[in-house]
Amino acid sequence: MNFRRHLGHDEPDINLIPLIDVLLVILIFLAASTSFSRFSQLSVRLPDASAQEQEPGPQITMTVAADGRYALNGRALPVSEAGPLAEAIRKAAAGREDPTLVIDADASATHQAVVRAMEAAGRAGISRVGFTTQSTAAPASR
Repeated sequence: MNFRRHLGHDEPDINLIPLIDVLLVILIFLAASTSFSRFSQLSVRLPDASAQEQEPGPQITMTVAADGRYALNGRALPVSEAGPLAEAIRKAAAGREDPTLVIDADASATHQAVVRAMEAAGRAGISRVGFTTQSTAAPASR
């Protein structure tokens, strides 16, 4: 009998194709079984501000009520669309040099109502828009 112990020096082969297939299946399984959670509510804390009052210049005051009604310089406006609001602001700003529109919006007013007032200011050519806020700071003790 001829037993040959050293037939040749064959290097072992590693076939990578089955390994890639298995890893691809694992990747697909993980992607399909992963749940993507979406935040439905954001907790936002607005910053506090303590600003000094500026010198009053030519101002036009627009009040936005909680139910979406508007008033310009204390006079109620019968309109609630941006076009007629812009015309009313334009008339109020006539003859004033670089006026500022100050928006007094109720805390319960919708975002849409405030944005409509800002849009009307832009259409009327008012570039300076401010908002009136209520100070939440505690009064100084005497």
